[in-house]
Amino acid sequence: MTDIKRLGLGCMDMNMSNKDRSIETIRYALDHGITLLNTGEFYGGGESEMVLREALKGVPRDSYFLSVKFGVLPQPGGGIYGLDVRPWNVKAHLAYSLHRLGLDYVDLYEPARMDESIPVEEIIGAIKECVDAGYVRNIGLTQLTPENLAKAAKVYPIHTVELAYSLANRSIEKNGILDVARSNRMNILAFSVLQHGVLADTPSGGAVSGRPGIPQEVKDSILSGLRKVASDKHTTVENLLQAYVYEKNPDMSVLIGTTRKEHLQDSIDALSVELTVDEIMQIETVFPAKLLQGVGMRNLTFRDGRIEM
Repeated sequence: MTDIKRLGLGCMDMNMSNKDRSIETIRYALDHGITLLNTGEFYGGGESEMVLREALKGVPRDSYFLSVKFGVLPQPGGGIYGLDVRPWNVKAHLAYSLHRLGLDYVDLYEPARMDESIPVEEIIGAIKECVDAGYVRNIGLTQLTPENLAKAAKVYPIHTVELAYSLANRSIEKNGILDVARSNRMNILAFSVLQHGVLADTPSGGAVSGRPGIPQEVKDSILSGLRKVASDKHTTVENLLQAYVYEKNPDMSVLIGTTRKEHLQDSIDALSVELTVDEIMQIETVFPAKLLQGVGMRNLTFRDGRIEM
């Protein structure tokens, strides 16, 4: 398996403080056949989009596919305090992104979350107006329920659904959202395949950036088992976990967030790692289902633009 089209570059951590390194990584991705670039208007307060603008100068517009998320409201001291995906404001969000990016259109536009007080049909309808005007080529969705995804698909074809998925977070295998996506021929894009660093083979463990984690002694046991499988495959734990996602879902692409070309090359190498059914079972035995509860990203719900506690 060496299909480079199954790998996308996440640009969340790209900002002015690592601009040169980030630009080098973006161009490395393009030079190696990666065409999907994924950002958000709120990443670094808009700095991710500005870095992309510089990196893409002189690059033929039809040689990359740019995905942009909108709506999350950051606060000055860090973190988020709300969400704005109101249909009336969609065009304004898009206008600011296009200005920072220096582009006439984006290939994929998607709300970063759903606001439970706004019918998803109305949000999709507002983005469709941007499609009709030529500023957006395709509509995407992320962080939503199977029911809302099905409703959205009735309004306009959804190009891509972006979903959190990893060995430590397999909820999408059972909640029905993959069935909705596949029955409507949507592209499926997985992010957080290392569970926001919780499964990274590094000395730091447990909670990551305030997210729920795994006690260090449990993580050590999990990593010990994963290292054995990885060693037998002559690869790393990180590449093994990326390959796990590919093998479990042959129609799924993976989004890798990094500002370093060396890390990106590791993910490219993971495309050539193939796993057998027995190896998949061995990996899942190392991380038993009873540990899945409470590991990973805080699941935020929004209503009337506010975080619902």
